[in-house]
Amino acid sequence: MSKVAKAAVVWAVVSAFTVAGCGDKGNEDDSGDGGKTGKGAAATVRLPKLDGQTVQVAAVWTGKEQENFVKVLNEFEKRTGAKVTFVPAQDPIVNFLGTKIAGGSPPDVALLPQPGAIRQAVARKWAKPVGPEAKAQLTKNYAAGWQRIGQVDGEQYGVYYKAANKSLVWYNVAAFEDAGVQEPETWKEFMQTAEAVSASGVTPVSVAGADGWTLTDWFENIYLSQAGPEKYDQLAQHDIPWTDPSVTRALTTLAELFGRPELIAGGADGALQTPFPQSVTQTFTGGATPKAAMVFEGDFVGVNIGETEAKLGTDAKVFPFPAVGTEAPVVTGGDAAVALRNSEGAQALLAFLASPDAARIQAAAGGFVSPNKALELSAYPNQVQRGIAKALIDAGDDVRFDMSDQMPQAFGGTPGRGFWKILQDFLKNPKDVAGTQAKLEADAAKAYKD
Repeated sequence: MSKVAKAAVVWAVVSAFTVAGCGDKGNEDDSGDGGKTGKGAAATVRLPKLDGQTVQVAAVWTGKEQENFVKVLNEFEKRTGAKVTFVPAQDPIVNFLGTKIAGGSPPDVALLPQPGAIRQAVARKWAKPVGPEAKAQLTKNYAAGWQRIGQVDGEQYGVYYKAANKSLVWYNVAAFEDAGVQEPETWKEFMQTAEAVSASGVTPVSVAGADGWTLTDWFENIYLSQAGPEKYDQLAQHDIPWTDPSVTRALTTLAELFGRPELIAGGADGALQTPFPQSVTQTFTGGATPKAAMVFEGDFVGVNIGETEAKLGTDAKVFPFPAVGTEAPVVTGGDAAVALRNSEGAQALLAFLASPDAARIQAAAGGFVSPNKALELSAYPNQVQRGIAKALIDAGDDVRFDMSDQMPQAFGGTPGRGFWKILQDFLKNPKDVAGTQAKLEADAAKAYKD
């Protein structure tokens, strides 16, 4: 599917959502899947009895995301008899796992948020290949593109359990109505909308600058739309340098927003002290006069909106990231389960996570999208989640993965370093496009060489 078609799918489902609202609980048959809700659905994967065995699972997830994943692990416990323990990990998770492995106590399974982290785990001989039952589930339930992202040199190591559509802008409906603005479709319209919202007395954009990964997502969406997928792939693999004119254009475009501190909640200094969860909650708290009217990030924003009094479809709505070039971007991300022990429990858990049985549980809790094409859309609790999931599945093999997640973790996935840190510096000084490019190239060259 072309990127234009994918953007059209997202736009269509989002538009349908905003018309239909979101009062449903996922039980009605409006998804064209025969009315299956997932409650009491027959098991689709056979699991062994693991009485007396323990399985440790490490991930960087916190809050609601962790709470909802533990529900999945609890079901695995019930079906196998194993005792499963969730191990909270710190970013970067590769460093966390290295400490655990050096101490002789690796978890059985880790959820790795970057393909680069999977490659590192394989290179260090930590990761174990996916077993036959999990492979069978992957073949049956996943598009070839999602299988390939979890492979290293043709061998399957990762099971992509969780996916994300990272090309969405969420907005406070009351703030938009008070400003008399509509959902923008292009970057130019986005900036005009921001100015109109600002004139109405509300700061238009919430930026989670304390978390550098959100800033890389801003850049990646602009770059993909403006430079196109071929350049995107080349930059992700460092086949072209960060001093390339295409990067100059993307940073210059991003500076149109970052260089207007009055359009950002708290200005640059405030944004750099704003973590991701707060960037969402401050957008949907305060009725028509929140601290910001819009926040950009993936479908997982829905979890944080759920921590406010705002209701999806009524108080909070969403539109696709605006087209900067001729086509709107569709950037995806995800977390892959990787076995770090050759244990029966680890392989059984991979098979479970590759099945719709596991995805169905977390989908019902909201704030989660699965790349599992066997998962019925009615498993999701509302129309906006169903629409986002449908757009992701409809993309099939044409998946354009988060750029920073494809990079060596030292450059693309480490707090206070590389891509993350340099874009935080750029937020403070968006006039220094050339200096930012030089720093990016220097750090990238070192990371890809290492």
